[in-house]
Amino acid sequence: MISRYTRPVMGRLWDLENKYKKWLDIEIAVCEAWAELGEIPKDALKVIKKKVRFDIQKIDDIERVVKHDVIAFLTSVAQNLGTESRFIHKGLTSSDILDTALAMLMREASNIIIKDIKELLDVLKRQAFRYKDTPMMGRSHGIHAEPITFGLKFALWYEDMKRNLARMRKARDVINVGKLSGAVGTFSNIPPAVEEKVCKKLGLKPEPVATQVVQRDRHAEYLATLALIAASLEKIAVEIRHLQRSEVFEAEEPFMEGQKGSSAMPHKRNPVGCENLAGLSRLVRSNAMAAFENIALWHERDISHSSVERVIIPDSTILVDYMLDRITGILEKLHVYPKRMKENIYKSYGLFTSQRVMLALIDKGIDREHAYDIVQKNAMNSWKSGIQFKKLLSKDKEVRKYLTMKEIENIFNLKYYLKNIDYIFKRVFGTAK
Repeated sequence: MISRYTRPVMGRLWDLENKYKKWLDIEIAVCEAWAELGEIPKDALKVIKKKVRFDIQKIDDIERVVKHDVIAFLTSVAQNLGTESRFIHKGLTSSDILDTALAMLMREASNIIIKDIKELLDVLKRQAFRYKDTPMMGRSHGIHAEPITFGLKFALWYEDMKRNLARMRKARDVINVGKLSGAVGTFSNIPPAVEEKVCKKLGLKPEPVATQVVQRDRHAEYLATLALIAASLEKIAVEIRHLQRSEVFEAEEPFMEGQKGSSAMPHKRNPVGCENLAGLSRLVRSNAMAAFENIALWHERDISHSSVERVIIPDSTILVDYMLDRITGILEKLHVYPKRMKENIYKSYGLFTSQRVMLALIDKGIDREHAYDIVQKNAMNSWKSGIQFKKLLSKDKEVRKYLTMKEIENIFNLKYYLKNIDYIFKRVFGTAK
């Protein structure tokens, strides 16, 4: 199962109806706060709460004329209220509604993404323990290094996503602020008590000091967090793509019945899901850069950030939601080939033991540089000739002056390299079982 993405919750979160509903919720909450302070008649508040509503089509029609979305919204609302409409938006500026609603939407989006991360963590943990003792070659620069286990990769990704979960929770907290302090944030036509009451009701913290807008470093941190999550998913996807290469073929994306990989070559089984994730990650990262550009606004505000945010915030949350769901589906049903992993370990003639051979010679009293030269000479010969490293060592007179055949044989014991996997698992998961 390459993708399980069948729930369009995140997409609906950002649709116009939900956005206007948030605006209306804030406007009503402000009216309630004014009424508590005795500034709006309670009878008027009852009428407002009973009759208030909006019409998306009318808002759209009005906006074509007035060229201002909040004014269009307020005009549509006023058409249904009559004289009580004069109490709507009392003392507020457009950004009071826009930024407070945006915080609520971003908080809801965070909750969805946090749930996605938890689902991925569950899969990563299961697969980590499933493949904890499955040996494979560890690689640096794409070249054989020393053996690891496949489960260790999942443990690493699990730890990555734990950090992402913490980051997302922090970003949710950072963005969870409301601003209802008027035109330039000075509360000139609205008392701080209104902001405090409304924010408390909506589960937001008041922005301690604002201009006409909530400061955009908050949004940049949020988008940077999404970019880090996307980068972590790309990291996993790139690893799977490498493992699926024909020359390696140690793991493979699920390939569904009826799926086809190429219009020209019927044999192809391509890592298209992981390639898709790698591409989408670039978009999320570029959106984070745009969020950083939004931080510096003119004086108490301009709206150069507004058009950007209408794209980057919905798009990035939708993309990350999708990416998390897709990688979870891929990893859950990943095809893994332990036999191929073990075969590949020995395709480099046992050269993964080179460090251990060098250390064994050093332990016998040889200086490090000389030991390195002895081992490197045999290793390069093994690469060139295709002769097993152990065989060359056993025939090297200088090596045999210091190491017995039994000692050489012991160096090539694969279990030696995996002896601390349980220790690492205990650090990550609290248990090795």
